[in-house]
Amino acid sequence: MNNYFVILAAGKSKRFHKNLDKQFYIYKNKEIIEHSIEKSLNSKLFKKIIVVTNNAIHFKNKIYSKSIKIIKGGKERSDSTLNALKFIKKYKPKNVFIHDAARPNFSIRLLKKITNSLKKNKAVVPIISSKDSIKYKIKNRVFNIKRNDSFLTQTPQAFAFKELYNLAINQNNQVSDEASLFINNDYKIKFIPGENQNNKITFLDDINEPKTFFGIGFDIHKLVKNRRLYLGGSRIPFHSGLKGHSDGDVILHSIIDAILGATQKKDIGSLFPNTKKFKNIKSVKMLKPILINLDKANFIINNLDINLICEQPKVSKYRNKIVNSISKIMNLNNNQINLKGKTVEKLGLIGKEKAIACEVIISITKYD
Repeated sequence: MNNYFVILAAGKSKRFHKNLDKQFYIYKNKEIIEHSIEKSLNSKLFKKIIVVTNNAIHFKNKIYSKSIKIIKGGKERSDSTLNALKFIKKYKPKNVFIHDAARPNFSIRLLKKITNSLKKNKAVVPIISSKDSIKYKIKNRVFNIKRNDSFLTQTPQAFAFKELYNLAINQNNQVSDEASLFINNDYKIKFIPGENQNNKITFLDDINEPKTFFGIGFDIHKLVKNRRLYLGGSRIPFHSGLKGHSDGDVILHSIIDAILGATQKKDIGSLFPNTKKFKNIKSVKMLKPILINLDKANFIINNLDINLICEQPKVSKYRNKIVNSISKIMNLNNNQINLKGKTVEKLGLIGKEKAIACEVIISITKYD
């Protein structure tokens, strides 16, 4: 189909950031505008993709497909749209999609839905219902708008090229979007369901993504007779326990080190040195202040992946007991904790049942 995709990216982003146009801000590991360029390109629905910008130098060193064209934008949105329409007119397009660069979260599925609707309509616009109550003011009186009678329009908006071009070329007043041209001239628009995630980024707070960090913890202790064995804060019946300055719980020690690693707080030895003060301390008591500090710093634990490395006791026999114990201590759901048992094929101290080791990977996310 003879479709063209226009990305409007000429705005000054005054409400977003004083030193950076929002379309060039890094979001989900790439510039905001790159999401729209990649999706429109990957959809394979368009002959050409037109990026309208007042910062062409930003694209100078980027390597794009020949189907992507960079052109100069206008002072206002409607000026930029008209520039794009004039540019693609020579290609004799059948349909044109107009999209805001500040909407990176639309899906290719939405593009396909719009394309299908264009087969029987000359204007297709995605909409969603408002989540908030809407009011309007006339002089000193405030009125409510029924939510069922109102909706929010999104982009991309798609049109038969000839109709949109004729309306745009003859339009004297500025409009907030291309659908307004059709509405102001009593042209029919096909409204289709949009996507809630297809939000427009206006303020920096709109994309304050939580940051995720990872940490690795490892610990190993010898097994000795006549000592209680604690794993994950739970007492496990066994003929030997783990030798250590504390109770030797390799799982909780590894969890502590994983948390400290993810938060860049050195290691367990720097907080709990081998001094008289911490002699025979329970590992649960060591973990508690670490969790409190994690909470105070607005970190949330996403998941724990635990490898318990031993020949005996068999992890499968005590897995649920250990996971339940960790869940209770750390206030986590069981499905956030994965415990795997590993042997070393009878090799070394662990293979001779003289030691137990543990390694942990943790994922945590920081919220403002």
